[in-house]
Amino acid sequence: MSEPAFDAAGPVAIAVDVGGTKAAVALVNAAGEVFDHQVIPTPGGELIDRLRRLVARVAEPVGLDRVVGIGICSAGPVDLAAGTVIPVNIPELHGAPLLARLADLVPGRPARLVGDGPATAAGEHWLGAGRGCDDLLAIVVSTGIGGGLILGGRLHGGASGNAGHVGHAPVVVDGERCQCGGRGCPEAYASGPSMVRWALANGWRPRDTADAVELAASARAGDETAVAAFERSGRVLGAMIAAAAATCDLARVIIGGGVSQAGELLMAPLRRSLADHAALPFIRRIEVVGARLGPRASLMGAAALIHDAEAYTADGRVTATLVAA
Repeated sequence: MSEPAFDAAGPVAIAVDVGGTKAAVALVNAAGEVFDHQVIPTPGGELIDRLRRLVARVAEPVGLDRVVGIGICSAGPVDLAAGTVIPVNIPELHGAPLLARLADLVPGRPARLVGDGPATAAGEHWLGAGRGCDDLLAIVVSTGIGGGLILGGRLHGGASGNAGHVGHAPVVVDGERCQCGGRGCPEAYASGPSMVRWALANGWRPRDTADAVELAASARAGDETAVAAFERSGRVLGAMIAAAAATCDLARVIIGGGVSQAGELLMAPLRRSLADHAALPFIRRIEVVGARLGPRASLMGAAALIHDAEAYTADGRVTATLVAA
């Protein structure tokens, strides 16, 4: 689908989304229209330098006069005080000055950094499957598993800005060791790479690249091991959602990320697991829906940090904010 033409008069935010596999930069206006969406691979070294060049290239056609700020989301956890991230899947960024290095590209304007899970929650609440819902959890199931919370109609960060990081909330006692160092994390069972590793270890033979897309294709073709990998993932995610709903009294859970593109292969076992694990009425009433914004949900959330700061940054504990001189 082609991008809309530039609005010659309107303000735009620069939105940056850094994931374990790829990073995206775009211009987004206050209506949520996306202009000049560009993507680079995350691996390859010198990631921040490559992001700086991409941001400058995307912003050049409109000039800084129209740019009202830059919103940045990344796989987390985040360190708000330092303006850095500590993503399990992107070791190059550990402790790197991501916020400061991008903020100086937009002097005098706010630069805000948030985890990709909270960004997905903000994006879906602003323009997607969370519109009109004041209490929700948005989950990203992709290279890793992240999440973000909207509570009382506001993006909720908790004590450190990492509330909703459900991929590392253990659901299996003494379970498998996760990349984060913990045990029994949903990410160790239900992320794309974890599903692929389990399937390969149990006899799956991909026809092409061994990734979650190929695993889904095999499952649709009737491969029993591939189907079992999605069943296993869905069961863990259902238990994770039941625990989160019991803790936060949620009305809606939104499932996004690349793995969620498998559709009912994942969602059907997830719903069965949720029904099995959740008995209390206030948990059983929650809606579980797919993300409406697709792979752009977190990018739109990064833009929402700039265009609707009152809803998505007001408590001061969700984002790190810097205004470069």
